[in-house]
Amino acid sequence: MLEQPESRTDRSANLPVLPSHNTARSALTCRYRCGDACSHDAPNRSLNTYFGDIVHQVSRRGALKSGAVLALAAAAGTAVATPAAASGKATTPAAHRGPDRGAGRLPRGLRFEAVPPNTADAVTVPAGYAQQVVIRWGDPVLRGAPRFDARRQSVAAQSRQFGYNCDYMALLDLPAHCHGDQLLVVNHEYTNEEIMFFGYDPANPTREQVEIAWAAHGLTVLSVRTDRRSGRLRPISGDALNRRITATTPFELTGPAAGSDLLKTSADPAGRTVLGTLNNCGGGVTPWGTVLSGEENFNQYFANAAAVADPVAKQRLARYGLPSGASQRKWERFDPRFDLGKEPNEANRHGWIVEIDPYDPDSVPRKRTALGRFKHEAAEPRLTSDGRVALYMGDDERFDYLYKFVSTHRFKKGKGRAAREHNLRLLDEGTLYVAKFTGDSPIAEIDGTGILPEDGDFAGSGTWIPLVTGNTSHVAGMAADEVYVFTRLAADKAGATKMDRPEDVEPHPHTGRLYVALTNNKDRGAVGKTGPDEANPRNGNKHGHILELDERRADAAATSFSWRLMLVCGDPKDPSTYFAGFEKSQVSQISCPDNIAFDEHGNLWLATDGLFAVPVTGPHRGHVKQFLTVPKGAETCGPIITDDRILIAAQHPGEIDGATTENPGSAWPDGPGTVPRPSVVAVWES
Repeated sequence: MLEQPESRTDRSANLPVLPSHNTARSALTCRYRCGDACSHDAPNRSLNTYFGDIVHQVSRRGALKSGAVLALAAAAGTAVATPAAASGKATTPAAHRGPDRGAGRLPRGLRFEAVPPNTADAVTVPAGYAQQVVIRWGDPVLRGAPRFDARRQSVAAQSRQFGYNCDYMALLDLPAHCHGDQLLVVNHEYTNEEIMFFGYDPANPTREQVEIAWAAHGLTVLSVRTDRRSGRLRPISGDALNRRITATTPFELTGPAAGSDLLKTSADPAGRTVLGTLNNCGGGVTPWGTVLSGEENFNQYFANAAAVADPVAKQRLARYGLPSGASQRKWERFDPRFDLGKEPNEANRHGWIVEIDPYDPDSVPRKRTALGRFKHEAAEPRLTSDGRVALYMGDDERFDYLYKFVSTHRFKKGKGRAAREHNLRLLDEGTLYVAKFTGDSPIAEIDGTGILPEDGDFAGSGTWIPLVTGNTSHVAGMAADEVYVFTRLAADKAGATKMDRPEDVEPHPHTGRLYVALTNNKDRGAVGKTGPDEANPRNGNKHGHILELDERRADAAATSFSWRLMLVCGDPKDPSTYFAGFEKSQVSQISCPDNIAFDEHGNLWLATDGLFAVPVTGPHRGHVKQFLTVPKGAETCGPIITDDRILIAAQHPGEIDGATTENPGSAWPDGPGTVPRPSVVAVWES
């Protein structure tokens, strides 16, 4: 999720057109979400070379005309340019062009009046829409859960109540005989102890406060029912399918790295059982009905990397940003597994994609090692042309990478037991890839300003570089289990393209085209840091961009692709911004795209400090409109967009510098005199 302070603090100085709703991402956010990652050097210090640096100042279009670069491209393992780029003057394909941009009626799903930025301590929605809080932190989920009382919290209560800082959400259908209509699955990314507990001392947390925080992490599975007359979504507390998964729930490690020496600890000498899941961010729903959840900023929960004596282990910990001293939350005082000096392998057991079966509350959730270990933001599946499963994943760190996994075996249709057992093994065997991007413009035209090159867009081609298949490593000097556990190091060696914090990745529901949210990267082009390339064209990129990726022949199993930037975010008056060619005076300003989703009509929705929508085709392609804003200090997460309603997770309300439980930064959602409570909100046309 959003980690850099410049993603909000510096944004106000660069977006003068309109007052932003939440212009300053607080230091409190940085501290508790990611352990102040932005205040440290990015952990990727590899020297892997961007293909454009090899070509240097040669015009790639001209070279392709003479065939001079074809051999070089083949030697580098990189796909050659698209036919348009090879013609001597690239043109924008008709699907991405609009000669009369702004003309015509808005597409279905986007015919609402844009919400202006504001500073209201509320969820603000367009005229003609109603809203409700579906469930909030501390509301009962399991049988026996008490009503929430901020002054009388307990571990037993929180383990049965809705967790903190809701993020990714999935809404699944239920059979007719169930009590609810649907199952709502929600991630709980992290906790804000200073605005959760009365009398909290960051230097000396109590054991009870720490254990309550453990119980507030993880996921919630909740049965919900729609009131047919009012449209409201009602939680069914105590339903048999309801579940809380926390930082102490047992997980099974599966796949080719399970049992590796790199995953063994004194508490788990077999290396196959992990307690808990941490910092769950984006996710996805599989074709067989399970939910995937990415463990993102797991590194911040661990302490004392400096106490690890082995230099190889210490280097690996550094590549994952593990802190050298005490952790922010001081959990290591209460459980030795968070102390790397005592359990150097425990951190290796986090940073995975986890899979849960929401229809079976007794099932053991799994951590899928075949999908690699890094700061997972999302995992949205797509089927290949021959029926295998492809999974796209971003590593949310400055200068880290975009990945893809393709299963060895095909998805089996049907709801029978044999098909389900087969499908539940699909994510344990396949090939893990990392992306390398190549631009189609002369290097001199990519100067870090964000000004479009001569051909009118940022675009190019790319390849998926295989890292590991089953027990076979494709990376020299690394065994297969090392590639899975230290995937970042393998991608460094493979020469992947360093990206500006790839977060959510979503396939278009009709075309299969991939959309990737690149949130920001203040260090792009800084002294001693990697400079701009066509896929990441701005130095000091404070506002991020959206990348479109087309697999070759629209097949998710392809090993080559074409790409272009659809949005380059920021102040529409800033010449470095780009809205797919749409008239910039008509768009809502947007910065730091994070979670993304599609509606049934193929419109893209983007979550950041608010919720925005944008068509990706037609004359309004690039017409960004703001749909809602969230309360003071909050962020919009996990949008679910249907024709009936929109669901958002309003995360960390009141997360403002200096805020405490005694001096809250927000009174949402319960009003004056209450503590702020992260909540799920439903919005529908009234």
